[in-house]
Amino acid sequence: MILLIDDAAFMDLGIYGGEASTPNIDTLARSGVMFTRYYTSPLCAPSRAMLLTGVDNHRTGVATIPEVLPREHVGQPGYTMSLEPGVMTVAARLQSQGYRTLMTGKWHLGSDEGELPSDHGFDRSFALDASGADNWGDKSYMPYYRDAPWYEDGQPAALPEDFYSSEFIVDQMIDYLSEAQASKPFFAFLGFQAVHIPVQAPAEITAHYRETYAGGWQELRQSRWQKAKALELIPAAAPLAPLPEGMRRWEDLSDEDKEVYAARMAVNAAMLEAMDLHVGRLVEHLKATGDYDNTVFLVTSDNGPEPTRGDNDWRLKLWMRLHGYHLGVDGIGEEGSWGFIGPEFAMAAASPGNLFKFHGAEGGIHVPMIMSGPNLPENIRQDALVQVTDIAPTFLEMAGVESEPADAVAMTGRSLMPLLTGETEAVYGPDDPVAIEVSGNSALIRGRYKITRNQRPWGDAEWRLYDLEKDPGEVNDLAAERPELMASMLAAYDAYSSEVGVLDVPEGYDSHAIITRKTQMRQLRTYWWVPALLLFFLIAACWGGVRFIKRARRPGP
Repeated sequence: MILLIDDAAFMDLGIYGGEASTPNIDTLARSGVMFTRYYTSPLCAPSRAMLLTGVDNHRTGVATIPEVLPREHVGQPGYTMSLEPGVMTVAARLQSQGYRTLMTGKWHLGSDEGELPSDHGFDRSFALDASGADNWGDKSYMPYYRDAPWYEDGQPAALPEDFYSSEFIVDQMIDYLSEAQASKPFFAFLGFQAVHIPVQAPAEITAHYRETYAGGWQELRQSRWQKAKALELIPAAAPLAPLPEGMRRWEDLSDEDKEVYAARMAVNAAMLEAMDLHVGRLVEHLKATGDYDNTVFLVTSDNGPEPTRGDNDWRLKLWMRLHGYHLGVDGIGEEGSWGFIGPEFAMAAASPGNLFKFHGAEGGIHVPMIMSGPNLPENIRQDALVQVTDIAPTFLEMAGVESEPADAVAMTGRSLMPLLTGETEAVYGPDDPVAIEVSGNSALIRGRYKITRNQRPWGDAEWRLYDLEKDPGEVNDLAAERPELMASMLAAYDAYSSEVGVLDVPEGYDSHAIITRKTQMRQLRTYWWVPALLLFFLIAACWGGVRFIKRARRPGP
């Protein structure tokens, strides 16, 4: 069973030192394995594609997300934005072995014919095919989408009146688990909307954190850094990267802005607690049915924290007003509230790492991961390097699926079973490269060293070299000091890039600019009649004005 959190930072969960109360997930961690060097991709859809297939994102067809795909990449191999022929999900492989395969929550891997979960091995599914949606109702959360595209078993579906995303995703999974054929083994995938924007949570849970973040993002970033050292997640001497140029200082905000930003972060923590509460309900259901002791749980995040702001673009604010959203502190997190944490709190949440979602820096790709279940070690912290493509082959080996179909795209990940059983101390040796690329945001880790390149708006597209053993916060660039190592690492990345089919992004690529342009074009296609109507009235007014002037100039009788 996979429990996938959306946009959670490495330290967001309580067991990792976060402020949110997550006792049910923490219990799973204590009864299993807590990974400290698990890497994913910097964006949701590529991570989901790799998680479910064990195949590098460029070979799955989901190299990035449609929202930030440059026109130069449209339709190219690996960039079709849906799982391409021959790419098999772990659900499809287990389905053929007699498993019930069930999915609820966010999909974001395509909604055209042949692209939904029901087309990729899931017997039952209630899926959202969008980057996100409202958590309180059946509606879109941003102007890129006209609505919230939910599907049940491949057909458009409506949500219940009393919908809250985490509750519904668990309820629906419990319903599927309770259906006939309960004697068969199952594979379940729950894609939570927590903590993707809009950040929303019940008011009574948000109240738990109303004072937690009053000290601001610099204080939180320092606090998590110190806690990471105390928990020995990083070395005691590890430095902490400063806030990037262009980010605001907490003390420069007005008292009103401080209140609303601290409240937004409180909702973020509350959304995690609310999700954990419903995870607890799912666990209790499995205990009641007798399935708990035979269920392997995997808890992780698709990427790091979300930096997007909702209060600095008049077009987005206008769209919110027209669609019943507000940004104020009153009723924050409740229905109609459009919550976000912004780049500064995302940077704080990503501590002790650098940057956040979208980027190949530690804050974007280094996230929590927990495995718990029968025949797995208990209360173990695992510091070996692992990556998102390793999950599918691990699950398949656990299920006794030994061979891959001849016509399937080969998995690129490695099974973690030798690591989990103690047969080996690592699945990647010191000379084995682990690489990822999404929209020009790139990273390659080999042993203790990492090279990374981060695109605009928060990066400069330059390669840098770091010693993660001493400097997991990516503060001291060693590229000039270690040119031979840098060249060797770049050569390893070039080999990876050629092997999987990475396409270079255009010069000056900026994901924020791309999604803004695409959103404007979608809005124009949807509401083309508005400028057309305005143009009609303008022409009519001009025509009327011309006729009036002509009449006024005629000589009198």
